[in-house]
Amino acid sequence: MSRKILTLGLAGAVCLVAGYFAYAANSLSTAVLTTDTGKHEIAVEVADTPETRATGLMNRPSMPEDHGMLFDFDENRDVTMWMKNTLIPLDMLFIDETGKVTRVSTNAQPLSLATIPSGGPVRYVLEINGGAAARYGVKAGDRLAHPIIPAAN
Repeated sequence: MSRKILTLGLAGAVCLVAGYFAYAANSLSTAVLTTDTGKHEIAVEVADTPETRATGLMNRPSMPEDHGMLFDFDENRDVTMWMKNTLIPLDMLFIDETGKVTRVSTNAQPLSLATIPSGGPVRYVLEINGGAAARYGVKAGDRLAHPIIPAAN
């Protein structure tokens, strides 16, 4: 019996490590979120193809602190997100074409099929760990800077 438990525990550890390396293997860049509490650097993976946007953060058992995924939808439009096959709670920042946060949705429930609407046209969505938006003090009107987001004039 203890051999089965050890085998299952080892298999679980391998899955966690594999999930982390799958995340880390994708190229990361730095986004800077500016809120009333200061400038916060976030290592982001960019999802800018239909395939990467469809997969998002699905099936990943964890995400390091101060990391996230930045979705680029190629145009300003209404967007709906969901948590299908997503194993970790997420905060979602809906961002317009200038980098301004227009809406914050917090603690989306893992594996939920409920839709999370942008509440208006956006070009980008930043997914971060659940609770990070509160830690950063983010609210509508704050700004995200990243090389794919044109600088505001």
